[in-house]
Amino acid sequence: MKFIERGTSKYKQTVLAFFAAGFNTFAILYVVQPILPDLTTFYNVTPTAASLSLSVTTFTLAISMLFFGSLSETVGRKNIMITSMLVASLLCILTAFSPTFSSLFVMRAIQGVALAGLPSIAMAYLGEEIHPTSLPGAMGLYISGNALGAVFGRVFAGLAAGLWSWQVGVIGVGVVSLIATVIFWYSLSPSQHFTKREFNLLSLLKTLAAHIKNPLLVILFVMGFLLLGTNVSVYNYVSFVLIEDYQVSQTIVSWIYLIFLVGVLSSMISGRLVYQFGKTTMLYTAFIISISGLLILLIPSLIAVIIGLVMFTFGFFIAHSLTSGWVGSIAHNNKAQASSLYLFFYYTGSSVGGTLAGLFWGMAGWYGVSLMNISFLVLGLMLYMTFLYLLKRRIWHFKI
Repeated sequence: MKFIERGTSKYKQTVLAFFAAGFNTFAILYVVQPILPDLTTFYNVTPTAASLSLSVTTFTLAISMLFFGSLSETVGRKNIMITSMLVASLLCILTAFSPTFSSLFVMRAIQGVALAGLPSIAMAYLGEEIHPTSLPGAMGLYISGNALGAVFGRVFAGLAAGLWSWQVGVIGVGVVSLIATVIFWYSLSPSQHFTKREFNLLSLLKTLAAHIKNPLLVILFVMGFLLLGTNVSVYNYVSFVLIEDYQVSQTIVSWIYLIFLVGVLSSMISGRLVYQFGKTTMLYTAFIISISGLLILLIPSLIAVIIGLVMFTFGFFIAHSLTSGWVGSIAHNNKAQASSLYLFFYYTGSSVGGTLAGLFWGMAGWYGVSLMNISFLVLGLMLYMTFLYLLKRRIWHFKI
């Protein structure tokens, strides 16, 4: 059977489906981030407790992703992805009716499990069905859907919370996600190149263990952990700073998440920059730009906060893109499982970083959170230096 090629109607339907899928997943995942101050007030909990509504979702997402990819080898791709999107969308709407913070916490935990069925399978489907020459464009549109979904979920929820209530924002994101699910359902064709395989848990665990024994991969996994841990903790608490220290309204604060569009720009130009300067130089540069952005965030000025966020976000997306790219280069076998492990550490970093930042917030406010984040990125930079040292010494023929 033929692969799906760029320019055909089937290609357009497929990329539309995955754009909608990426939009759905990340809109739901990050919908609570801009409304953390509202959750703090509504449920009478601390900022640290409120941040758990995001941390628990990314944690259950991270764990579930390790298994959904292998499960899809047995039961098929499309059905799991549709179920994932549908259940997550319905749960998002129901979250708005949570009577207590404990019930909201449980709902968000279940959402993480539901959401995992899409990102753990999407790349496998695209790799199987899209012609290799057309794959980069399809992947690019899927990632764009991720980025725009994350921006929409944050901005819409924040705006709705400022104008009406946080419940309206969450319901709105859930409804839009349902529409995205319907688009995915009708646009995506069943797999044509998929071959069922028997699910073998022992084999999966052996593969994951083999990757964990590779020190180069472990360093990359921890770098991903530190990167998203920093990103989530910055954006979890910057809204508290803007509202409490600078008296910016909730409606205006929500627009700050448009800075994530910088991530789309940096992802688009990173390939050109890597070609010109090399992966090694660009990853160093990305870390330095992000650390500089965090230092600027310490300046007590609204303009400094915006500039710092732009610099940090620009560097973050380049660093994440290059770090995850290294995983595929280092893992010579079972690359899909290696990528799943990277994403496991990446999203676990979100959970740990977002929660740990709450402790620093309680002890020293924004300066405490910033100190933690700067330490995370400095550690990440040191790990990258170690990675390059080991790479040159143990895999000397590998071109960097």
